[in-house]
Amino acid sequence: MADTKRALCYLFTIYASLPVILYLFPWILGHVIFAHLLRVPYFVDLGRPQDVLNHTCNFYLSTEDGVSVGVWHTLPSSQWEASAGKSSEWYHETLGDGSPVIIYLHGNVGTRATNHRVELVKILSAAGNHVLSLDYRGFGDSTGEPSEAGLTNDALYLYHWVKKRNRGLVCLWGHSLGSGVATNTAVKIQEQGSTVDALILEAPFTSIGEVVVNHPLTKMYIFLPGFESLLWNLLERNNIVFTSNKNLEKLTGPLLILHSEDDNIVPHHMGRELYQTSLLAQGKFNTDARVEMISYSANLGFSHNHIYLDPNLSDAIRIFLEKLRHWSPLMSRK
Repeated sequence: MADTKRALCYLFTIYASLPVILYLFPWILGHVIFAHLLRVPYFVDLGRPQDVLNHTCNFYLSTEDGVSVGVWHTLPSSQWEASAGKSSEWYHETLGDGSPVIIYLHGNVGTRATNHRVELVKILSAAGNHVLSLDYRGFGDSTGEPSEAGLTNDALYLYHWVKKRNRGLVCLWGHSLGSGVATNTAVKIQEQGSTVDALILEAPFTSIGEVVVNHPLTKMYIFLPGFESLLWNLLERNNIVFTSNKNLEKLTGPLLILHSEDDNIVPHHMGRELYQTSLLAQGKFNTDARVEMISYSANLGFSHNHIYLDPNLSDAIRIFLEKLRHWSPLMSRK
């Protein structure tokens, strides 16, 4: 009985100390959100993408002083046979072949070599797209420390780098945390006087704060007076907000949302809310940009990371992008 009481007392102490620890060390919440130190899979050499992904080259970009980010460039199917033994410069030149380019912005935890990310890239590549998979600063073998502003800057730098080399459509694809990076980046592009060619959001959230306060672990504490307010305050102190809902109120470019009804990390209703927000924005700004959403039944079991298992995904993406080939942001305002 005494051992049981000691064990219960120990567990209660751990439970009660978490809010105090977060208050004293607010940076911990940032590490939890990015989870960049969990560099799974651990035994993949990110400099050798061929170990997990064919017709792919690895290269690095200096997005700002002291920050070098790793990128995998996976070729479209039309370039597979010609790629054997080619240099990274040759890969860069192929970006000018007119095929769509998808910049893949992944979620937290892991690297560009994580299995569900690799499997998605294979599908997009086979569908005829160039795919650039970015590990933000602090993730994988990229240098620097992650922050919302930093991740956004890395994605924006890569977008402009691609635009200098590509004659076709460039799409930002953001999954989970990457959906927040993608909408931030799209807003920056629009503020610079342009419009992103296409935006695809997979399992997107309204804001990172809504995800944090609705997380299963958080709900263990949410009944404590002031705990929810503490979380919002800590997010602001860490300058981590990722407000995709507010971003989509401003964006006037094409959007496709993919979300599974059984998503246990980012609730499906957040994707629906973003879809409605974007529809209202297109009406407000009187544009004809395409806004679409694909919802996946909970019976399919795709949850948060496995939408790539949809056998029709390749066709859905191809059709969405093909419809945009003749769409021009300069002609979209009526």
